[in-house]
Amino acid sequence: MNIFTKTNLGKLSSLLLKKQCVFAVYLILALVAGFKQYHHHSYNNYLVFKYVYWHTIDLQNLYNNYPEYQDSNHYGPIFSIFIAPFALLPDGLGCILWNIANVAILLWGIYSLPIALNKRSIIAWICAHEALTALFSFQFNIALTGLILLSFSYLIKKKEVQSAFFIAFGTLVKLYGIVGLAFFFFTKNKLKFVLGCLIAFLVLFALPMAISSPGFVIQSYADWYHSLAHKNDLNASLTSFQDISVMGMARRISRNVNLPNMPFLLGGLLLFALPYLRISQYKHLAFRLMLLASTLIFTVIFSSGSESPTYIIAFAGVAIWFIVQKSPRSKWAIGLFVFAFCLTSLSPSDLFPRAVKEFIRLYSLKALPCMIVWFTIIYQMMKEDFESYSLTAK
Repeated sequence: MNIFTKTNLGKLSSLLLKKQCVFAVYLILALVAGFKQYHHHSYNNYLVFKYVYWHTIDLQNLYNNYPEYQDSNHYGPIFSIFIAPFALLPDGLGCILWNIANVAILLWGIYSLPIALNKRSIIAWICAHEALTALFSFQFNIALTGLILLSFSYLIKKKEVQSAFFIAFGTLVKLYGIVGLAFFFFTKNKLKFVLGCLIAFLVLFALPMAISSPGFVIQSYADWYHSLAHKNDLNASLTSFQDISVMGMARRISRNVNLPNMPFLLGGLLLFALPYLRISQYKHLAFRLMLLASTLIFTVIFSSGSESPTYIIAFAGVAIWFIVQKSPRSKWAIGLFVFAFCLTSLSPSDLFPRAVKEFIRLYSLKALPCMIVWFTIIYQMMKEDFESYSLTAK
């Protein structure tokens, strides 16, 4: 009986780690979330995205509030090109296909990582619930996570031009994408990478002009800047659904809404940059993956614009950090991962009572485990010799 049970468990484990199984589960999540939200008329984010295309076509300000939705757009003009195929469809079909496109890019990014296939599948499973949270909000952050992963993977694989494209596209849609430049020192062909970035930025900057006009696009970038600056001023709040960050925790725990971002950002940037001093470790894949994990988490926990669905970006970093750990994993790593999975990933779900969820939200505690993981990553990157990590590229 024990042999039968172990055999079945082995077969189940093997099935779950197959790429086809992971893709099928993500497809179901995208379908269910899109269908449910559309039929409950809870797809305002999708309407914001959809009208970026139509407002570009009509040469209307992309960052005004419009009666079609109760919010404002905060994405760059190039987003009008990306959303166009979905905006042309009926809303119900567009919602579902939009979610599918986002998870497809995320999985493309995960499965592009230069590690064993089973490790990539485990990362995908770890991210699944956080992805579902973002899918219910039709968040582009799902695809953005994939774009950051792709910018890393293609640079590691010496495909600098492709990496530059993903960085440029991610940045011109949502500024978070610029963090792909953190991997610059991992390429030997730096000139090719820099030229690739310049060309990609120029082409993607101009591309929306094909469906509007040069003057409109240039004005839209100026409007985008003012929109983001205004949004940043509004994010610092003791009760909003945003500012789930290190700064947000400090503001809300201290009950001081006037705590500035800059001291936290400068401290975070200093810590983030410290591992770059260990040049001798650059050649080790585990070190590079740790920097990828650090980048993904840093992007979210030091942004006052972070909200719950943004954490698909950070949690991909948590998953990569956990997978990179030496085997057998330490009790600290296992305990911290479980803490992060419960508090960061599961806290928005119905597994937590409403009062507990509200307490976590009001104090931005979703950021806490990710912050501790990030500090752990910095410590490990400064202390460990990554040559001893048994992680081989695939």
